[in-house]
Amino acid sequence: MEDAPEDTPGAAPAPAPGSAPGPALAYVHRQTVGGLGVVGIRPVDAEADADVVHGWVREERAAFWGMNGLTRDQVAEIYAHMAGLDTHHAFLVELDGVPVALLQTYEPAADRVGDCYEVASGDLGIHLLLAPAGARGARSGWSSALMGVLAAYVLLGLDRPRVVVDPDVRNEKAIARFLRQGFEAGPVVTLPEIDLPDVYLPEKKAQLAFLRREVAFPA
Repeated sequence: MEDAPEDTPGAAPAPAPGSAPGPALAYVHRQTVGGLGVVGIRPVDAEADADVVHGWVREERAAFWGMNGLTRDQVAEIYAHMAGLDTHHAFLVELDGVPVALLQTYEPAADRVGDCYEVASGDLGIHLLLAPAGARGARSGWSSALMGVLAAYVLLGLDRPRVVVDPDVRNEKAIARFLRQGFEAGPVVTLPEIDLPDVYLPEKKAQLAFLRREVAFPA
């Protein structure tokens, strides 16, 4: 799964009748962004959010996310499996109540990236997929503002000292965006293939990058 940011807040397709997320899915973080609106982060509901997420990951622009060929039900199964894990979590990011991004967090020591660098205490990995442009169209500075909100959630809200990302080396757009956001480039590594009954991930050549809390939020 791969980071594929765009500089536009997206719009999700209308949910099917009866598929709205239940009240148990409370926001884990909400933050007002001047000129844009209120960004909210909540856990993914594997079934209720499947249409939205599948609509994003099946597009060619999301090729680096690695789920282009999956059906809607396969996407739902993946996120249902993730919901049962203690080390990997998926969140839907909303702007004024409209889904605009998919955020995944993971413990590097419990992920294949942990085989490729020296994991420091408190490290947290993230993957980010932004929705395609919606009815609002392109809005300058959107992706930077969104990543600022996500950094606040992960580094301050979750009290983590450092974030790690591992975009495919071919995903130059995502890498450049992370570096502009204050991430420091790490080594280029080869993430090993994962072939398990519940998940398959091909080998990936990745550019590691790190964002430290004191860089994102200097005293």
